[in-house]
Amino acid sequence: MISPTRDPSGARNPVLVALLLTLGIAALDNTVVSTAIPSIVRNLGGFSEFPWVFSVYLLTQAVTVPIYGRLADSYGRRPVLFVGIGIFLVGSVLSGAAWSMVSLIAFRGLQGIGAGAVQPIAMTIVGDIYTVEERAKIQGYLSGVWGVASVLGPALGGVLAQYASWRWIFYINLPVGGFAVLMLVRHLHEHVERRHHDIDYAGALTLSSGMALVILALLQGNVHWAWSSPLELGSFALGASLLVCFVMIERRAAEPFIPPWVLSRRTLVAGNLAGIGIGALLIGLSSYVPSFAQGVVGVGPVLAGFTLAGESVAWMLGSFLSGRLYVRIDFRNTALIGAVFCVLGSVAFVLLVASTGLGPIAVAGSVIGLGFGFAATSVIVAVQSTVGWERRGVVTGSHMFGRTIGSALGVAIFGSIANSALKGALLNPPAAIARYIPHTVNAASLVLGGSSAIHNPAASAFVRHGVFLASHAVFLSFIAVAAGLLLAIAALPRRVVSLSVDRVESPPTAVVGRGAAPVAAPGPTGAGAGA
Repeated sequence: MISPTRDPSGARNPVLVALLLTLGIAALDNTVVSTAIPSIVRNLGGFSEFPWVFSVYLLTQAVTVPIYGRLADSYGRRPVLFVGIGIFLVGSVLSGAAWSMVSLIAFRGLQGIGAGAVQPIAMTIVGDIYTVEERAKIQGYLSGVWGVASVLGPALGGVLAQYASWRWIFYINLPVGGFAVLMLVRHLHEHVERRHHDIDYAGALTLSSGMALVILALLQGNVHWAWSSPLELGSFALGASLLVCFVMIERRAAEPFIPPWVLSRRTLVAGNLAGIGIGALLIGLSSYVPSFAQGVVGVGPVLAGFTLAGESVAWMLGSFLSGRLYVRIDFRNTALIGAVFCVLGSVAFVLLVASTGLGPIAVAGSVIGLGFGFAATSVIVAVQSTVGWERRGVVTGSHMFGRTIGSALGVAIFGSIANSALKGALLNPPAAIARYIPHTVNAASLVLGGSSAIHNPAASAFVRHGVFLASHAVFLSFIAVAAGLLLAIAALPRRVVSLSVDRVESPPTAVVGRGAAPVAAPGPTGAGAGA
């Protein structure tokens, strides 16, 4: 059973601090990379491949979260969390030492495998060691970590990229993660009752392989492969076949990634579709707004980071306001207001011109951030309200899984759009400047990072205009995604009705302190505990 420990010695406080630090480095790696990407591309090259830096991290993280949840129930939170942190830190060291874009992508995938353990297991430990009454306050701390990371991450990434080296955005994880591990070794102890779980390795393999092939085809299309080439069509076909196999495997799996009953409820299906849209739009902003600010406007990484900070602050403000609003006008109507803001913000991005300053960029991002605050918060609370406490972790996990998959697929689609637009823009440069410009989309790396490596002003302006056209094409696609988000939210029922659910068994016992005596209490199960 879950057994939160009443701990007069205060041993839970160091555990909580360690968990907050661990969540912090995982959260920062979702945000700190965004403003450093232009500098990374400038150093390593590979503009057409940089969406993989986001996609592979998100994809490996998404498919490993359910696996870590099952392993934690079988072998205990402590060893699984240590393994996850260890893999994450090794991936961080290797990412910082990357010598090419391909090696960075591979090491970011390793980071994602480790990050898949951090958030769900940390939240599960909180559910184990705190009582039901205490968890609301503790969840506020955990949410605050992501809020702080959203604000500080882009600015920190910009500072390190501009004044030190982009490699430090990965190396900085080592001392923080090491300190967290030491605190957990000293203060977190478990009494584990081993239980058998059927881990869906086949589902994880087919999902990750299928998604990777689809992403590969999207990013290579019209850049290295023609859309009608055998490699392109074969990648799409094989990827789609593997995804169909994933669906078939999930129908027969004893413990599938997403339980079938999740797909049978209107609120859950519409809410998860909205989560996919939110994830796609969010990663689009993180990936291409800094590139626009540095490659078109011509500012450095630090100032580019502040354009995303406005979105993060607005998101937190929207979340605060939505909590007061949905009790008055319902989840659906509150989320619809957020979706409208997302559409308006997307339109504002499309209206940006090449000569714009940072102010309009920050305003457009803030409008979308406000929309995220209203929509994301209302949708996830609506999803959680459809079930009892026993299944709240399952529906929360499925929603976050959908959001992560949306981000992984979204950045690939946006990358495909940007690569195609940029290739077309750079295809026929004027004869006077042609010798200064590489005839690939990687020419964009020459104007990223806040300055230009092209010494001919006309050639530099030509490439910057190409980056502007590519960014504009991506911003146009933001409108389509935001419209899809609006439709998904409109499909939510006007009133959320709680479902009647059966109670399920709780995971193994976790305690803190040396010799602490656990006190039995009911609580959530699985990796989504504490949601």
